[in-house]
Amino acid sequence: MENTAVIPLGAKRDLYRLRLLYLLTGTAGGLFNPYLTTLLVHQKMNASIVGGMMSVGILLSIIVQPIWGVLVDRYRQTKGVLLLAIIIPAVLSFFYSFQIFTVIVFAYMLSIIFSATQSPIADSYAVSAARSAGTSYGTIRMLGSLGTALGGYAGGIYLSYFEVTRLWLPFLLLSLAGAATVLSLSNNKREYAAAPVSLSEGLRELLGNRLFMLFLIACFFVNQTLTAYNSFFVLAFQEAGGSYSLVGTALLLASLTNVPSMLLAARILKAWGHERTLLLAAFFYALRWAIQWLFPIPIVMVGIQVLHGLSFGLFYVAAVEYVAATAGKRMQATGQSIFYMVFSGLGGIVGNLLNGYLFSTGGANVMYFACTISALIGAGMLYWINKMAKRGFMSH
Repeated sequence: MENTAVIPLGAKRDLYRLRLLYLLTGTAGGLFNPYLTTLLVHQKMNASIVGGMMSVGILLSIIVQPIWGVLVDRYRQTKGVLLLAIIIPAVLSFFYSFQIFTVIVFAYMLSIIFSATQSPIADSYAVSAARSAGTSYGTIRMLGSLGTALGGYAGGIYLSYFEVTRLWLPFLLLSLAGAATVLSLSNNKREYAAAPVSLSEGLRELLGNRLFMLFLIACFFVNQTLTAYNSFFVLAFQEAGGSYSLVGTALLLASLTNVPSMLLAARILKAWGHERTLLLAAFFYALRWAIQWLFPIPIVMVGIQVLHGLSFGLFYVAAVEYVAATAGKRMQATGQSIFYMVFSGLGGIVGNLLNGYLFSTGGANVMYFACTISALIGAGMLYWINKMAKRGFMSH
């Protein structure tokens, strides 16, 4: 709960503006990203090729993230880089409407170069703003999930009336509104800019932490499974006989469950601790994939999305808070960047390649079975981390 009596006026304004930013960009991403694979397949690209292209894109994002970090740290152009990260991919989305392979690949790769830094910078703003306002990161991040929910549902309705090749238009408009919100954010660079520590120094200190390394590996095994939802859920749902309008309902339900999870995350973390909360969320990851593997029925695939908040929503907030506690203020941005490179970067590369291959060769059932096993492996590692923490080997 926010303590509004002690919130500086500037911090309070930025808190509301950041919530609006997360809502707008979340809506834009929720409307566009879940249907991108469907759009590319519609443009005559094979699902396996799409998965490979997305994996290369994520590898590219890992490479360019340190470069963006240098630009932000050295020249203090946090707002400028965040603006580019939002506007450029939105403008380039228009080119997905061309059924030309090279144009699509070029637009996608260039979009990745600019969008790679959006989440780390936005989260850096959000963590600082939350602490200045005496509230939790989850109260800001949950607006992104609410936006994703609204966007996913709106995307399903939109595609019931318009061609998938026209999906770029609402994505562009919402992104431009988000960019306008970025312009209104505070210029207090001392408070919000990335921590002045080099990437190499941060890597040496954080990766020398045994528990932090094990935590990153566990995150990799757990989150690589999320591509089964982010990249291939719409295709899997259609394979099971689901419609566009019904898949919109599923995406809405999944994202809405993030809202209460992220709001309650602070209380759960206080009661259970980081390690046990992460373990619980990893279990819910495995459960959601297992049910979709055993019961590939559209109505079941819609209903099971209630576990999205208990899996991704709870896991993500707990992981960000774990990294914040481990890295400390001096390496806050570096720690979040390393986490994001593994969680969304390496996990996304392997997940898109593996799940794209499994979906193309064995269908959704094989993909969901593999995801169940991977999530259980990650849960096993988090159980070991929890045991080590109880013995007094906590990293923070």
